[in-house]
Amino acid sequence: MYIMRCSQGEAFSKGQLQRFGNIELSPSAAVLNYGQGLFEGLKAYRKHDGNISLFRPEENGVRLRMGAERMCMPAPTVEQFVEAVKETVLANERWIPPQGKGSLYIRPLLMGSGAVLGLAPAPEYTFLIYVSPVGNYFKEGLAPLNLIVETEMHRATPGGTGGVKTIGNYAAVLQAQSAARAKGFSDVLYLDSINKKYLEEVSSCNIFVVKGNEISTPAIKGTILPGITRKSILDVARSQGFEVAECQVTVDELLEADEVFCTGTAVVVSPVGSITYLNKRVTYGSDGVGRVSQLLYSALTSLQMGLTEDKMGWIVELK
Repeated sequence: MYIMRCSQGEAFSKGQLQRFGNIELSPSAAVLNYGQGLFEGLKAYRKHDGNISLFRPEENGVRLRMGAERMCMPAPTVEQFVEAVKETVLANERWIPPQGKGSLYIRPLLMGSGAVLGLAPAPEYTFLIYVSPVGNYFKEGLAPLNLIVETEMHRATPGGTGGVKTIGNYAAVLQAQSAARAKGFSDVLYLDSINKKYLEEVSSCNIFVVKGNEISTPAIKGTILPGITRKSILDVARSQGFEVAECQVTVDELLEADEVFCTGTAVVVSPVGSITYLNKRVTYGSDGVGRVSQLLYSALTSLQMGLTEDKMGWIVELK
């Protein structure tokens, strides 16, 4: 794993690789007491020729810096971030699955590791990267999700931290997610906290609605995480001739859609087979895997794995 530290008011400098293992923190570390922490998620892929590639790592570096500003933390530069990711991946090369068998998931963390009892930014910060091999999210092709729309609990509020990848955003969804899964649903779709009728996002991925040739997704307005897969799918969809809209999307539009899908680092593109809203269940397609979901999934994964030409300039080759 990779570790780099700096004090409040200073800049991160050279980090180092060390064996994966436990880290030591003071009980009064800011991350433990006040949730002063962020994380990122990205993947490394092994190509058919054995070479290794990353998908848009600089975007994760930019997003980490945005989140760090919101959480009052210093952050590595984008160049430091990308270089640290490269070093960590190459040091763990033997864990990268063969092409088509999965990928190496990369988890950068930024946290207030310094001790602080009063509510204040930590005096010291730690940037850390660890990795894990992961199989394909769906074992046999694309598996449709069955979502329930949450009408009581909310993931984020205007002016809050919903738009950055801070650690507390994820613990906050566990109760609704656990209740949904106990009822047989895959996950929860959250609505805006003001009008309770506009879509926001699923627990850990963005949502898209297809109607005819138009693909719509909720606009980024501070309560929705600006997903890198989301951003990439918008560009891929435009290149495939779809009309793309980032706007307010209502529950009614969701229920009347031809097709619905989610995007995220883990799932890439995941079709939605059904939506349940106020005890009303709406299904999409005969097998839940729509033409648009399949098309965009194939286009993006082929690009990530080096099977098609990278016309977007998104792939970073390691070796």
